Amino acid sequence: MDVVELDNVVESEPRLPKEAKRILHSLASNWTDVEDSKALEVIQLKGAMTNEVYQINWQTERGMNPRKVLVRIYGEGVEVFFDRDDEIRTFECMSKHGQGPRLLGRFPNGRVEEFIHARTLSAPDLRDPEISALIATKLKEFHDLDMPGPKNVFLWKRLRNWLSTAKRFCSPEEILEFRLNVMEDEITTLENELSKENNLIGFCHNDLQYGNIMIDEETRSITIIDYEYASFNPVAFDLANHFCEMSADYHSETPHILDFNKYPGSDERERFIRMYLGFSGEKTNKFEVEQLVQEVEKYSLASHLVWGLWGIISEHVNDIDFDYMEYARQRIQQYWLMKPTLLGSEVP
Repeated sequence: MDVVELDNVVESEPRLPKEAKRILHSLASNWTDVEDSKALEVIQLKGAMTNEVYQINWQTERGMNPRKVLVRIYGEGVEVFFDRDDEIRTFECMSKHGQGPRLLGRFPNGRVEEFIHARTLSAPDLRDPEISALIATKLKEFHDLDMPGPKNVFLWKRLRNWLSTAKRFCSPEEILEFRLNVMEDEITTLENELSKENNLIGFCHNDLQYGNIMIDEETRSITIIDYEYASFNPVAFDLANHFCEMSADYHSETPHILDFNKYPGSDERERFIRMYLGFSGEKTNKFEVEQLVQEVEKYSLASHLVWGLWGIISEHVNDIDFDYMEYARQRIQQYWLMKPTLLGSEVP
């Protein structure tokens, strides 16, 4: 889960690994308009919670706009969340589909990416009706991508894997606080309940918060970036996860605090899903819209568990300055709060 925003601090080159510098110098040497391939301006982009992300600038001749690329240094310990080789294959495949940035180079603990000349969205942007409609149509296009590999749902396997990892890292007190000993039953209940639906399966991003969405202000085109958690899943889960992210502002003074009062209301959710289903210009079926709205609401429970477990694990493996444990606490509390309403079941 990476959110990036320009920080005003220009860092010196030594923060970059030597292998990254070699790639950067090689790239710049092939650009005839770069004044000095070794004269790098390195700007750390703040807000990332999985990786360290840097914008690299080179001054160009004749006062032209500087050349830019992005360097992503992988966070410590995040291999417990996903397979990095799978993520790179997804990244390269997305590039072939014309989605996201191009891969410019790899080094042992990171990569160099094309710099997209577009603006990263902010938290309020998700509530803008025009931008929200653009996201909805782009997300449907994303879900329909013909990606390689079996079209199997990965959500339940991920939840069980992360639960096992969380238990391994947690103290007995943390296991008790977060009720991890009953979480396996909760996952099974969710899987049984939600798999009854005739779920539409697609290639899902699984982390569609505002920092992973960019907009070109001139063309109004949307680009979805960062595919660490991407996999085939019920599209209702991806939609639910996007709605849950409207409760967050990762660039506030308290980025770990969620405001679930900002979760979109029924009219806003229905409008988004109507745009999603009607992206090809076809008239949407009212029953189809209502059915997907209901599925999405139930899958919000799975979203709370996924990111609750992610927060617990991150507290133990990641050194980035973010209160992962408090974030996890809020997500799991919201799960228990909403479960009786959405599944009609009692909370122990």
